[in-house]
Amino acid sequence: MADPAVEPDAAPTLGALVHDLSVQVPELIRSELKLAQAELTAKGKRAGMGIGAFGAAGLLAFYGVATLIATAVLALALALPAWLAALIVGVVLLVVAGVVGVVGRKKVREASPLKPERAMTGVHEDVATMKGER
Repeated sequence: MADPAVEPDAAPTLGALVHDLSVQVPELIRSELKLAQAELTAKGKRAGMGIGAFGAAGLLAFYGVATLIATAVLALALALPAWLAALIVGVVLLVVAGVVGVVGRKKVREASPLKPERAMTGVHEDVATMKGER
């Protein structure tokens, strides 16, 4: 009599299926992790290129704004002494910086505290439900 586990037409036993599963699941997980790592590496490279482009755009915008500020000083210098034109433009820039700083401070205070309160409340409710308190 032949062994049923060896015969090609015989259905595999439960033990053989469990063994195959215990071997194949870790292999599947490892291959999925390798795929995810490769995908994240490729996306990271693309994101790095994009971040670099944003950085270059920001630097160029900074130089553009600085040039416009110098232009404003030179334009005012046509009607006023150069030192007064530079002083006026400098004071206007400091006032704008102060207003932007106050607005930024207000926005940061609105975002405080930084902990995710709604998510934490949801987790506490889930834990209470699992404990049977609800």
